[in-house]
Amino acid sequence: MGARGHFYLKSMQAEASPFVDFRDVWLAYNDELLAQNHFAVEAIDLQVRRGEFIAIVGPSGCGKSTFMKLATGLKKPSRGSIHIDGRPVTGPLKISGMAFQAPSLLPWRTAVDNVLLPLEIVEPHRSQFKAKRKEYEERARTLLRKVGLAGYEDKFPWQLSGGMQQRASICRALIHEPQMLLLDEPFGALDAFTREELWCILRDLWMEQRFNVILVTHDLRESVFLADTVYVMGKSPGRFVVRREIELPRPRDLEVTYTPTFSDIVHELRGHIGAVRSPGGKPAPHAPRAPEPTP
Repeated sequence: MGARGHFYLKSMQAEASPFVDFRDVWLAYNDELLAQNHFAVEAIDLQVRRGEFIAIVGPSGCGKSTFMKLATGLKKPSRGSIHIDGRPVTGPLKISGMAFQAPSLLPWRTAVDNVLLPLEIVEPHRSQFKAKRKEYEERARTLLRKVGLAGYEDKFPWQLSGGMQQRASICRALIHEPQMLLLDEPFGALDAFTREELWCILRDLWMEQRFNVILVTHDLRESVFLADTVYVMGKSPGRFVVRREIELPRPRDLEVTYTPTFSDIVHELRGHIGAVRSPGGKPAPHAPRAPEPTP
């Protein structure tokens, strides 16, 4: 096989290998709980393609936020392995960005200075920050304009609405151009109209840049509108019990949320969550189980 053939084969293998790869992951929060076989999550098998947008839904306390800690390297699994972009996760990831329900902007910094914060902290940007400040600031201002904050770049958080603060928070998570964005209930505290507006902003950013997204949400409409694949978690301990591919065509406009197909998917997911919340704790009988990992 010639050099071109080797390159083609290597490219095909890279395309086929998952970007996020959880293999039989279990987590107990301390040694005492581990000795008692008391796990927060168990038997997590998950393979996510590069550039895929996934959402995780489930009842409160099922382990969604624990999963996020594992995916970012903030927690190490008690059993199993986690690889991101082909590398084992052994500590906090520099290639990821995170946004939460609370924007957590620093009140003494303007919107643009809040967005710049990761570049002041994360290498290799930290050591280059003074020399490249103008370049980085223009990147931050461009990002803020993309999310509709033109004219608000130099305002302080107390001068911004909740929706504006959350937009700035998403910009802060993306400023260092991460390969993976993790979102933990980012729109949960917002009103319905602002929430839907931010769905569209996130959709557009993802369509443009195609970073991986892991979204944890209680909003089933949100998960179906945004994600390629939705996973339902059962609880006590948490594990994936349903995997639902969302085959709605892209790009998706808000009008799709009023279609019978969209409503059917939302009702199907609601049925699965209702089933796992029941005393038996099992998904609805017709639910497709989460697939076994490929060898």
